[in-house]
Amino acid sequence: MNNITELVTNLSKLYGMPKIQPHGDPLAELIMTVLSQNTSDKNSGRAFMQLLRNFDDWNDVANATTKKIEKTIRSGGLAKQKAPRIKVILQEVYSYTNGTWNLDMLATKPVEDARAWLLSLPGVGPKTAACVLLFALNRPALPVDTHVERVSKRLELITEKTPLAKAHIELEKLVPPDMYYSFHMLMIKHGRRICSALKPRCIDCPLQRNCPSRKKYETTKKY
Repeated sequence: MNNITELVTNLSKLYGMPKIQPHGDPLAELIMTVLSQNTSDKNSGRAFMQLLRNFDDWNDVANATTKKIEKTIRSGGLAKQKAPRIKVILQEVYSYTNGTWNLDMLATKPVEDARAWLLSLPGVGPKTAACVLLFALNRPALPVDTHVERVSKRLELITEKTPLAKAHIELEKLVPPDMYYSFHMLMIKHGRRICSALKPRCIDCPLQRNCPSRKKYETTKKY
């Protein structure tokens, strides 16, 4: 399957067409996405709320000890790795914004310049950078998480051996920019609800007819 418009249309019939509502806070999105790495949305959300409750502002977090940040975000998982990253990220943001903590300039910079700066931060990879650009600022960037990657490979939008970093590049070329958000959200829903990692429910899949992987999984029982 290589018709992205058809793919998005078919998935939207099942899940509804998502509409983007950028929240306009790139710094919050940046910290929130770092916290979300390798954990559930529930755990990362809890850790983010703990940061907001335990510190007065981002300046307060940046000046806190790593141990205090680690203790605060422990509920989110991997706190020992994420706490020092968050501290350094905030120090870099302070320097980059001359102490204003305002990353609105990412909304007007060329997308690749904004992405390059985000990728220069510790613990920030292609997915995190794309999340900041897309969800906070509605810039044309396509986050590829494990669900988007898996479903894209099963549909042969990208090859099975495509590494995750390259998957972002290839899918951004393949998907029309005005569909980045809908494609991302629909592929995640599909990966969670039907095209799961271990037991995809191909019998319920609206993409089954044109899916190159259907013969491998089509014996999966409906349940």
